[in-house]
Amino acid sequence: MPSAKETPTGARSTERTPGVHLAAMRARAPLVQCITNFVAMNTAANVLLAAGASPAMLHAAEETLEFTPLAQALSINIGTPSPHWAAGMKAAAGAARAAGLPWVLDPVAVGATSYRQALCGDLLALEPAVIRGNASEILALAGAAARGKGADSADPVEAAEAAARALAQRSWAVVAVTGPVDYVTDGTRAWRVHNGDPMMPKVTALGCSLTALVAAFVAVEAADRAEATVAALACFGLAGEIAARGASGPGSFAVALIDALHAMTPEALDLGARVEPS
Repeated sequence: MPSAKETPTGARSTERTPGVHLAAMRARAPLVQCITNFVAMNTAANVLLAAGASPAMLHAAEETLEFTPLAQALSINIGTPSPHWAAGMKAAAGAARAAGLPWVLDPVAVGATSYRQALCGDLLALEPAVIRGNASEILALAGAAARGKGADSADPVEAAEAAARALAQRSWAVVAVTGPVDYVTDGTRAWRVHNGDPMMPKVTALGCSLTALVAAFVAVEAADRAEATVAALACFGLAGEIAARGASGPGSFAVALIDALHAMTPEALDLGARVEPS
């Protein structure tokens, strides 16, 4: 194992493999509170269960202050926001910060409306551990020009890399830009994750579910959440590659992806992960 080294946040990295992170997550089976949209709830819950975590799908502000501290991590996907849901998101993020729990922000279509921009601004102030979005979302969240089309990206991942680094440095969060090749940075270090399959964008809610999976991985890794995020992306992408081998279309692919996550072993993940430092 390489010797430990300092990261920008003061955490110490030992460069653990993706398979080690998967094994650690499954050993703890973390409870992950997920605030997401109606389209994504079922898929996100099934992804977490298949991967080895435990989902809790609740969003009401009236119970988040009591429930959130019981979880090991929180995933917030702004999805289809309304004032009631936004209140629940902010209450849960505040409760997670107060309890010292990591939480992950998915700024869906943040550049589409001023309402989404204001909501994400409020959530950023509550210190997410990880921000995961497509290139257009990360550009918009960082205050740069973006060409998003609703929840879909119209910008390549490469166009958002500088914005991701700046956002990570400003927010002290790990920033993951997902696309054909994912880019992850903590503001100083960076990685590219080459796992995935072109079928994945054809199935709704997979990006939302990936955010929840990232939360599960970072729930058990306080020492280096950037490495845990990379491991989650590699695991999800490799499961997509495996699922595509036997799928005849998006419908069978969605089922096969859940099966592939369930069958994934730490050894298979280490063999199949295609990660390079950037």
